[in-house]
Amino acid sequence: MGEGFHFLDIILIAMVAGFIILRLRSVLGRRTGHEPPPRPAAPLPAKRDDDNVVALPERIRREEVVEAAPAAAGSPLAAGIGRIKAVDRSFDTADFAAGAKGAYEMIVTAFASGDAPVLRPLLAPDVFASFNQAINDRKSKGEHQETTLVSIKQAEILEADLKGRMAEVTIKFVAELINVTRDSAGKVVAGDPNAVEDVTDIWTFSRDTRSGDPNWVLIGTSAPN
Repeated sequence: MGEGFHFLDIILIAMVAGFIILRLRSVLGRRTGHEPPPRPAAPLPAKRDDDNVVALPERIRREEVVEAAPAAAGSPLAAGIGRIKAVDRSFDTADFAAGAKGAYEMIVTAFASGDAPVLRPLLAPDVFASFNQAINDRKSKGEHQETTLVSIKQAEILEADLKGRMAEVTIKFVAELINVTRDSAGKVVAGDPNAVEDVTDIWTFSRDTRSGDPNWVLIGTSAPN
């Protein structure tokens, strides 16, 4: 009889010990030395007001950000900006310059890589046709272009006006680029992969102020005189 009670005591002690071990594992976890590193918290998704908005990239290096200079009071530029704001209160020159720089980066990169689907919604039809023709000409020669945007040193609004319902803004970009064109064998036929060149482009963007689409499209490109 005594041996029976002794046996029951052993079972009860084992059960209590097992329960304690399980509780410790549930609280502290069990490490084997081969656990993956902890994953960082997922970033919050970007807030968007309209699913049709074309997302533009943001430059990370802060020294590349150039603020839009305010238009001088009474100047034709200030008057044009005022006419746009009269029909579009959300228009802001600093926001426009920041978005234009993102568009410049996206367009330059997509053109170099021959990515027509990315270019199409950012360009007016005639501008897209010109860009796409250049891409096809390059492909027909078996050439490919490599463009690295090192920095955008300046993004200056030169002109702004309202033409009917269309807002038009012309902006001058001064950028540092590395441009290289290679043939099908990878040989450099134009440019220098080790040379950074200053490039100045003058681009004009347009948007229908009566449209619910907030996107601007590139309607013209030129070089400074």
